[in-house]
Amino acid sequence: MFKGRLSGLSKLKYRAEFRWMVFFIIFLLLGAYLPISSSQQANQTPLPLNFSEGQILYAPMWTTTTYLRRADGSLNRSWASSYFPGEAVWWLGDGTILRTIRTGDGGGAGGSGGGVQKVEWDGTIVWDFRYNTNGVLTHHDVKSLPNGNVLLIAWETKTRTEAIAAGRNPSYVSNQGIKPDHIIEVQPTGPTSGTIVWEWHTWDHLIQDYDSSKANYGFVGDHPELIDVNYQTSTETDWMHTNSIDYNQEFDQILISIHNFNEIWVIDHSTTTEEAAGHTGGNSGKGGDLLYRWGNPMTYDAGTTSDRKLFSQHDASWIDKGCPGEGDILVFNNGANRPGSHYSTVDEITPPVDENGEYYLQQGSAYGPTAQTWIYIANPPTSFYANHISGAWRLPSGNTLITNGETGHVFEVTPELATVWQYNTGGQVFKVVYIPPQAEEPPENETTPDLDCSGSLSWTDIKPGATVVGNFQVQNIGDKASLLNWTVNTSSISWGTWSCNPESGVRLTPEDGSVTVLVSVVAPDESETNFQGFLRVENINDPTNFDTIPVTLTTPVNIIPHWLMFFQQFLFNFLHTHPFLETLINNYCS
Repeated sequence: MFKGRLSGLSKLKYRAEFRWMVFFIIFLLLGAYLPISSSQQANQTPLPLNFSEGQILYAPMWTTTTYLRRADGSLNRSWASSYFPGEAVWWLGDGTILRTIRTGDGGGAGGSGGGVQKVEWDGTIVWDFRYNTNGVLTHHDVKSLPNGNVLLIAWETKTRTEAIAAGRNPSYVSNQGIKPDHIIEVQPTGPTSGTIVWEWHTWDHLIQDYDSSKANYGFVGDHPELIDVNYQTSTETDWMHTNSIDYNQEFDQILISIHNFNEIWVIDHSTTTEEAAGHTGGNSGKGGDLLYRWGNPMTYDAGTTSDRKLFSQHDASWIDKGCPGEGDILVFNNGANRPGSHYSTVDEITPPVDENGEYYLQQGSAYGPTAQTWIYIANPPTSFYANHISGAWRLPSGNTLITNGETGHVFEVTPELATVWQYNTGGQVFKVVYIPPQAEEPPENETTPDLDCSGSLSWTDIKPGATVVGNFQVQNIGDKASLLNWTVNTSSISWGTWSCNPESGVRLTPEDGSVTVLVSVVAPDESETNFQGFLRVENINDPTNFDTIPVTLTTPVNIIPHWLMFFQQFLFNFLHTHPFLETLINNYCS
């Protein structure tokens, strides 16, 4: 009887295990057969790069890593971070990147940042500046100036009372108030500090025709250099949504893209902060007033819907010197709410500016040009559309590098609109930055680290839920004086609760010798199991440089004691010789 029942339990156990085995095999076969989605294909097998020279730099929006890729698509360098980008990353030309960070302030507002970091080739953060307190928050883009200072776009907070006092229609203001944009120029002064040496505020250049009792009452059609505080009627706090910034050294001017106005603006940077708050001073003599605006003349009562050219645009920039079209402005025109159908274009315009940086405007008319100098448009137009983010870059060859930020699709087109090559970054990206060949190489004194690990982790006969400890060693066996930034990655192990001390390290040289990593593991609450896996120790700056530590842990097997087996066999034989008793017990237990 007892032997029969134990055998039955075993059969049930084996049947269950068999069913799981069959299910697992079917799952694997389905996984091998079913086609991979396009997004998965993009992540796993990027299309090959094929441009002839230079590199590209980009920071996928929902990852914490920045990538630098060569012309053939191979990875030159990557920089790990503790933050998502917020949103732009730029190359500074000396092996250093300028990377915005999303600090978590500002809720889920699009483009939220909070700070900027300057990161060297080896991953060392040499400057970490935050601007995220007292109602201000950096967002979207950043620009390094020739003097080493940095321009940042930021929101500032105005209460509902302050907004109404500035002439905004109360129906357009929520209880949360309004967040107009301002620009600051920061001079780095220490590893985490900086001095604001110049600033410009939208709030200083408003006009409105809603409340004649206010000091800024007037008609924007008579003052296109000012900003109508009531142009946008939404109660959304992010009133302007400025999403890009660029600098023109020749004219000492700043170019910004105002998403919610469907316009680009140019302002004078040669002013003092005091002049930037007023209407006189600087090279232009106009203080902080707008020198030029284009894309939507309805914002200053100089046109109708048919005159509008920009639709939720991003990434406005001057074309660099030495590139065909130098001095023109290139804009990624997203096309959201474009009349007829939604499609994106890249627009090049030639602004009406003279050699002194002064922009022509005929009184009573809109700023020119009336038509774009060049437009990239897909065939058919609706086959190319990015509702938000994205960018464009004019190359020295005259071709244009275009980023569909929503899909991560990057491609180069000729002036005749032919696609030269294409690539997929594998995820959303704010925009891709092109790095010309002369700026490619890292500093001359660069040396390369090489990560190496030794040791293994093995525990046997461990009680479920018990804590075990062990250790292994990490070492830099690379070039003399090279610096290794490393981290332990436990993501491949799905069992137990792991902790490592230290779990990462920075600037480890070969001369430092090995670092011992102490490991603590809480064993899974399962008996009769052999757990296996490996820890992956990674070079933070080079994902291809890693080592693994093998791991095994077994929990005790529940073995039937010898006395119990002897008793079971005795009872079986006894009942077998007394069939009446066996029948009686079986009937009772059934």
